[in-house]
Formats: sequence, C-alpha cells, structure tokens
Amino acid sequence: MKKIAVLTSGGDCSGLNAVIEAVVRGGIKEGYEIIGFERGYDGLLSNDYIKLDERSVMDLSRKGGSIIRNSNKTNLFNFRVKKDDGTYEYKDVSDIAVKNLREDDVECLVVVGGDGSMTSARDFMRKGINVVCVPKTIDNDVPYTDRSFGYTTAYFHIADAVQSLKTTAYSHERVMVLEVMGRQAGWLALEGGIGGNADAILLPEINYEVEKIVAFLKDRFEKGYRSSVIVVSEGAHERGKEQVAFIDKNYPDAVKLGGVGAILAKQIEEKLKPITGQEVRNTNLAYIQRGGDTNVNDIILGFRYGALAIRAIKNKDYGKMVAVKGGEDTFVPITDIVGNGPVGETSTGGAHNVELDCPLIKCAKELGIYLGE
Repeated sequence: MKKIAVLTSGGDCSGLNAVIEAVVRGGIKEGYEIIGFERGYDGLLSNDYIKLDERSVMDLSRKGGSIIRNSNKTNLFNFRVKKDDGTYEYKDVSDIAVKNLREDDVECLVVVGGDGSMTSARDFMRKGINVVCVPKTIDNDVPYTDRSFGYTTAYFHIADAVQSLKTTAYSHERVMVLEVMGRQAGWLALEGGIGGNADAILLPEINYEVEKIVAFLKDRFEKGYRSSVIVVSEGAHERGKEQVAFIDKNYPDAVKLGGVGAILAKQIEEKLKPITGQEVRNTNLAYIQRGGDTNVNDIILGFRYGALAIRAIKNKDYGKMVAVKGGEDTFVPITDIVGNGPVGETSTGGAHNVELDCPLIKCAKELGIYLGE
C-alpha cells in the first residue's frame, strides 16, 4: 500500500489535529496508509512513528495541540550533538532521516509547520524526498496564504484576556500592559487588541516612543478615563533601540523575543505615576494564547489545508505549500516561502508583516486606538 507520513513541527497551536484528521481521512479515501512521526523532526531522526487510521483520529479536530506532538528545537541539517568530552558540536544528520523515509516506503512527507519547519522541508526536497507543506503559525506571518490556522484561536484568547484586564484596570484605576506573541509580525496584537477593545496597541512594524505613550495616557486621564489597557507585541520596540530578547542556544533560532511588556510597564509608571498617580502592571499571556480547544474557523481551515495536502500528493504536485489565497485553493513552491538559501539555515520569521495601510490599521485608527505613532 502507498504510504504518507505526516509530522507537526515548531510550536504547538490549535488546529494541528484538524489537519492530521483531514490528512488521515482524505489519504485513506485515496488508498494510502498514513503514519505520523512523533515529536516532529526528532521522530523522523529516530524513526519513531505511529500508524494513523480513521478510528485514531475520530472527532479529533476540536482538541488543541498535536496528538503526534511537536519539537521546535530540531534542525536535522544543523543538529546539536554532544561530544565525548561533554561539549557540543553541530552536524548534518539528515541522511539518517532520509534512510528512514526510504526504508519505511514513504511516498510523501507532509510537514505541518512554519517558516523554520518549511526550510528543513526544502532541504529534504533537495535530497530527493517528496514533500508537501501545510502552513502553521499563530503569528500569521507566513506569506502567500490568507491566514494560518491557529491564528484565529490565538487572537480570540488575546481578546478575552484584554477584556479581563479591562475590568481589573477599571477597578484599581490602573494601566495594564498585555504582552503577546507574534515575533516580527503584529497581527496577533492588532486583531486581538481590536477584538478586546484595547486602548493602545504596539506593533513590531511601528516603533514607539515612551514619552508619546505617556502623553496619550495622560490625555485619557484628563478626559476622565482612569484606566487603560495596552497590548504590546513581543517584537515591538522603542524607537532607536533593539528588540527585547534573550539568547537560548538550545534552540536552532537562538534569539528568543520576550520581556518588552515588563520593561515598558516600568518605563510608563516611572513617568506617568507622578502625573496621574496611576500604577502600571504587566501581564505576559505567553503559552495561554497557543493552547486550548480549537476555534471552529481554525477547524475548518485545518480540514481544508489537510484535504489540499492530499490533493497535492494525489496529483504528485510535490515541493509545494498548500494555501488559501483570496479565498481560492492554491499551491505555492516552498522556495517562494523560504527562499533558496544554504542547507541547514535557520529561518528568523515569516515575511508576512502588518502593512501600515491595511484595513485593520485603518479600523484601529478610526476607533481611536493608539498605535504608537
């Protein structure tokens, strides 16, 4: 029997199981056997997989996360290996994975992941492996597709968090800062902030100035608004300064964004409290925005992507990322997404950023939401 393998790579998100369910149901309908490599590319290296049938994925779509689990630390073309002396070196171990795929008689590998996962998929394609990719990121930063599954569920969580913070901000007459994910793209902060009715939204695409934020908050206070909620994307940063980040060498992408909310809250309070008496508190939503039950929009999109992956395999249209662009099904060469760079490179983020004249930006401005300009 013809065989398809699927793996989920990168960070988890809601909708992964919907994609898996659609790949299994659609693949079996076309006469394929389906296996799932566990823990992303780690499972591909160790040849650790499970067989997936319709019973194993029955009514799976609403459940968050991935039943075959994820790894966001693994680049098999630049793999961290411990040496006998206790130090580490980086080696290309991809040939082991290629050998596993061929010995398992896998006709095509379906990679469900973001730009980093698709970069590795491109490199496996160069080694003769048939690959089809499904775009996955809550950041919504993958180009050539209208949106990524998991994004809608994530910004719903953000909108709920903003609403919760507004009640406590009002009760204590405080300014609340909510830091959210997004890397270099501000979509989560923007749509989640609008949905939660935030008073200010700070994006990576618009560098802010603390003095102008304080002036905005002072003006609100003088107009009688004694509380405010600010949503800040983890990639947002002060004009003329670097993004707030730390280095974690355990990850292929060692630069990890995060911490801007705490710094910003302190900066604002130092300048605002002497004027209005308001305290400023920070909340980092962190992994809460990634998980939980899947929003029905992401279930439908996950089903659609999974079905498109099977269509691509059926038509032997390999080396493509499935996409929905302008509402239409489409198939985009992986190299259009991640480029044609060297084997083993680590992607630093997708290229789909918030355009400053997009409808959501215009909507936010028309609602009076401060965007840091």
